[in-house]
Amino acid sequence: MSKPLVAVVGRPNVGKSTFFNKVVGRRVSIVEDTPGVTRDRIYAEAEWSGKHFALIDTGGIEPDSKDIILSQMREQAQLAMDTCDVILFMTDGKDGVTASDREVASMLMKTGKEVVLAVNKVDTSRLPDDFYDFYELGLGEPIPVSAANMLNLGDLLDRIIESFPEGAGDEDEDTIKIAMIGKPNVGKSSLVNRLLGENRVIVSPIAGTTRDSIDTPFEKDGEKYLLIDTAGIRRKSKVDEDIERFSVIRAVAAIERCDVCLLMIDARDGITEQDKKIAGMAHEAGKGIVVVVNKWDLIDKDTNTMSEFKKEMARELSFMSYAPSVFISVLTGQRVDNVVEMAKYVAENRAMRVPTGQLNSLISDAMMMKQPPSDKGKRLKIYYVTQVGVKPPLFSFKVNSRDLMHFSYSRYMENKIREAFGFEGTSLKFVFREKGDKEDE
Repeated sequence: MSKPLVAVVGRPNVGKSTFFNKVVGRRVSIVEDTPGVTRDRIYAEAEWSGKHFALIDTGGIEPDSKDIILSQMREQAQLAMDTCDVILFMTDGKDGVTASDREVASMLMKTGKEVVLAVNKVDTSRLPDDFYDFYELGLGEPIPVSAANMLNLGDLLDRIIESFPEGAGDEDEDTIKIAMIGKPNVGKSSLVNRLLGENRVIVSPIAGTTRDSIDTPFEKDGEKYLLIDTAGIRRKSKVDEDIERFSVIRAVAAIERCDVCLLMIDARDGITEQDKKIAGMAHEAGKGIVVVVNKWDLIDKDTNTMSEFKKEMARELSFMSYAPSVFISVLTGQRVDNVVEMAKYVAENRAMRVPTGQLNSLISDAMMMKQPPSDKGKRLKIYYVTQVGVKPPLFSFKVNSRDLMHFSYSRYMENKIREAFGFEGTSLKFVFREKGDKEDE
């Protein structure tokens, strides 16, 4: 099983995002000024008492009327019902129980999912006079908390992890998890069906037919795989249905829990801005990536067509130049068999370890070929390098000054490591430590 998923639902301004940020230990709604990489993070991994889980924030709703509040609350509840193991229903202790709270509570009771009720904004040990009204929701004992002041968050988290289903969080390391990602109607579900040899996923030419992440296990040549078909991710300007908004959340969650993303692109459209945004999600998450160019049979071709398309990909997706590509036609079956083979190859690269001796020999030679940068007479020194993690590969550099490690020299080191050891299809992560820094991650 993948990590247990906890969905946080509740009315606007009850403190969902504050709670989310406190639990994951940092502010996670970050905007990064890198083309194709910007993502509003609504999904993050968390840990409490040795239990690892995924937390999803369903906030960000700015309704115009009370009727819209209620409809979007229903969609939040539906998201929780569809995707998570435990639902954290957050209410506001200062507002008391509202009609919206009662309606959503009624929906949640019918799901069969574990529901934990939190009453937020209880900033003192003294409970509000109407606190006991929350028992009326029928969701068990309410837990008073203050997310902003971190009061009673430990008790709340204890309750959450106690609610995890048996076996939750036990990962099957032998299974390669593959997520189909891309714009609507690029052929993700059709590819799943072609790979499986049967119609396991509903296919329709109407964009947005697949609204949930659908998991389908299968075996090929003795290897176990899990195919995760996701809803197509649209530009925000096109997300005019609430349900589409939550489909994006599901797709992001699928990216986070997979090993390899198959980024499907419509050959007729070329590389669009939305393709770059979706690619950035997978890149930033440190996942293996294979670019799958579908509908290649519909392109008028000459001897240079594929090479020109690859040049366009190199230009538009420069931040993930490490990703291999496969040109296919799901309709005709052209090169479809290559997709799974490439995904397996990338998954193996993402889990690869480089012996420390070989790594340091390479880095030493690289420094002799290109002198490290200097500033005000002080030159960068790299004492040694070791690989400290996989999935994605993580390398720790012991240096005299991390401020002297210029981006261009870091990129140079990455290129040398790739030349020597491959790592095709996966990003590489670097950390730079000075003497005295802790070695733990």
